[in-house]
Amino acid sequence: MVSAPLQQPVLGPEPSVARPSIRPSVVLPPWLEVAKPRLIPLLLATTLAGMAVSADGWLDAATITCALVGGALASAAAGVLNCLWEQELDGRMQRTSRRALPSGRLAQRQAFGLAIGLTALSVLILVVGVNPLAASLSLLGLCSYVLLYTALLKPRTSQNIVVGGVAGAIPPLVGAAAATGHLGWASWWLFSLVMVWTPAHFWALALLLKDDYRSVGIPMLPVVKGVVVTARAIRHYAYATVAMSVLGLWALPSGGALFALLVLPFNARLLQLTSRLADQPEDPQAARALFRWSILYLFGICLLLLLARTPQAGVLGSQLMASWPPGLPTLGLR
Repeated sequence: MVSAPLQQPVLGPEPSVARPSIRPSVVLPPWLEVAKPRLIPLLLATTLAGMAVSADGWLDAATITCALVGGALASAAAGVLNCLWEQELDGRMQRTSRRALPSGRLAQRQAFGLAIGLTALSVLILVVGVNPLAASLSLLGLCSYVLLYTALLKPRTSQNIVVGGVAGAIPPLVGAAAATGHLGWASWWLFSLVMVWTPAHFWALALLLKDDYRSVGIPMLPVVKGVVVTARAIRHYAYATVAMSVLGLWALPSGGALFALLVLPFNARLLQLTSRLADQPEDPQAARALFRWSILYLFGICLLLLLARTPQAGVLGSQLMASWPPGLPTLGLR
């Protein structure tokens, strides 16, 4: 937990300042914009990783396709409902005032109908093409994002993303459910890894957008406790992320040591950037570099998990086990 004097967020608008650019401006059709398609690829990557750490062998293409399509539709529905809930708030923020709903390019009724249709189609595809557990977990992720994070936590506490991050950590469980029909230790490990990764990732972005959040009274951590405390909290969660990634040695059914070896440079870069931010908490370039790397970091974790669970990795693990000194732990090499 972060311990610093609480500063109340400023509710009134602040003088106009230049907002740091997070990504190039791309104009999307209104119906696609509200679905927040940029968020979906990372969620699908963690879904695939959840399958990889849980399955005993290769899954059939139909199951994988249905799991990914159903998950993408659920994520899109959550994005639309988030935009509907925050329409008034988005209209008051400089960064979001031109979004489809506050600008009037898409009507509320159309957006709500789109959300309902996406949700129903997602549940149908997951129930029929995967299994009811995967469908239930996907629906839980949607509700967690819209109700727990957006409606309940975001406007009330600076720790909103710590608890609300559960929504983004559910896709690995959906992948595990699709692969095996149940949730094992490896899937819960990946869920936990995404949970502890989320605050460092999100607070790096919040540092860049703190003026927008302050202008509308949203109590994000940089607004409430300042950039120094936020940078310190980011470093704490980065260390927690690295520690959780190391547990992959024991969590993975096979390939744990290979994963732990390959993840070392990813962890080193993450800690390097968080240390730089802690030393220069006012520097937007440091926050931007960490935010961008955090995205690549999670994509990299998912790729490494897919590689570590291939049959070739299993053969490598067996060869290493054969030459392993007697009496030492095997560190997931099996």
